[in-house]
Parts: sequence; C-alpha cells; structure tokens
Amino acid sequence: MIELRTQGAGQHSLISPSLLAANFANLQLEMEWFNRSEADWLHLDVMDGVFVPNISFGFPVLEHVARLTQKPLDVHLMIVQPEKFVSQVRDLGAAIMNVHQEACVHLHRTIQQIHEAGMRAAVTLNPSTPVSTLEEIICDVDVVMLMTVNPGFGAQKFIEHSLDKVRRLRELITRTGSQALIEVDGGVNRTTAPRLAAAGVDVYVAGSALYGKPDPVAEVHALKQLCLIR
Repeated sequence: MIELRTQGAGQHSLISPSLLAANFANLQLEMEWFNRSEADWLHLDVMDGVFVPNISFGFPVLEHVARLTQKPLDVHLMIVQPEKFVSQVRDLGAAIMNVHQEACVHLHRTIQQIHEAGMRAAVTLNPSTPVSTLEEIICDVDVVMLMTVNPGFGAQKFIEHSLDKVRRLRELITRTGSQALIEVDGGVNRTTAPRLAAAGVDVYVAGSALYGKPDPVAEVHALKQLCLIR
C-alpha cells in the first residue's frame, strides 16, 4: 500500500484533481498535463444515478485512465453497495478506495475488505452527516473525506460551515490518535484552499479550479503553495 503520511497532522498539501471536470473528448491530453504537474493523486468520481442524482463513468473508462498514469488513483464510489466492487477497484491498481458512510450498512466490514485487497480505505461524509458518526471507526480508516458541496455535480458553491466540520474532524483525529488524513471535495479553489488549510485539511480535490484553465500545471502549483499556508 502507498504511504500516505510523511508529515504532521494537517501539514500536507496533497492535490487530487477530479477527472469529472476534464474534457472527455480528449482525455489523453488531460492526462498529459496531470502527469507533468505536481498533482499527487487522481480523483475518480464514480456515480450510479441512485446514491447521487447523476451518472459519471464506469470501469471501462477507469481502466483506460489507469493505463495513462502511474500516480495513485483515488477512487471515490458515490454508489449504493460499494463493497461489491472492491476487487474491480483493486484490479485497476487503485491506491485508495473511497466509500460513503451513508452507503455502507456494515462500514467496518467494508473497510476491512478494502484493506485486505491491499488498498487504503477512505470514508466520505455528506454535508449533512455529522463527524460523530465516525467515532467508532476513525482509527481504522486511512482517509476521511468531507464533501464541501452536495455530491453528484461539479462546480458547486463551497458550503461555508464545512470549515467548522473540518475542525471537528481534526479534533476527533487528534483525540483518538488516528492517523487518518483529512480530504475535502467541492468548491476548492484559490480562495477556499488557504482557509481549509488553516482548519487542518491534508488533501484537496479540485475540479473546475484546474481543468479548462490556460495552464492547469501552473494552477496545481499555485494551489499547492496556497495550501501550505498556515
């Protein structure tokens, strides 16, 4: 499994561009700038039209993308019964499998299955789901991702009270001795990134802030530098 933690809590500035915002008419070009950039992970949102009100892409697209990069794949399953796809995500060569707390009836078992498959286990919370729901499993997960917009669509406005939620999650991680990284997804840009960094975020998923820009490689660099500000 990949090593996720190299610094102290809240001292990362890992950037995970979200492929959902890419130009799917030219994925190879999008992957070329991604590979040249300082981006750390590639965030892949799989949507089923059931758990979230949209459909994105499936495993044929993921397999193609996986062949175009050697950087860690951060696979975010916004689907019902994500535990059914542990082996398929593993076979992609994914480093991280991310499931929603709200979609897993037996979350601890799913985390175990992900670890047994050789991947890091990440758990996501929707905006309305309290951090306290992770109290019993926080020491078993490698990453906790907070949705800072409602899941299912890109380019949404950042939910302001997410900053307090990040702080509460950081307190839980510190209090329990968990090694989990804090990841955020939604509305991450040059304005929100420094505020999220100050609250204790480690990993930043960014979509429209990077894709479609004249120089996305420079945008990744700028975002990474902003996230280092404490």
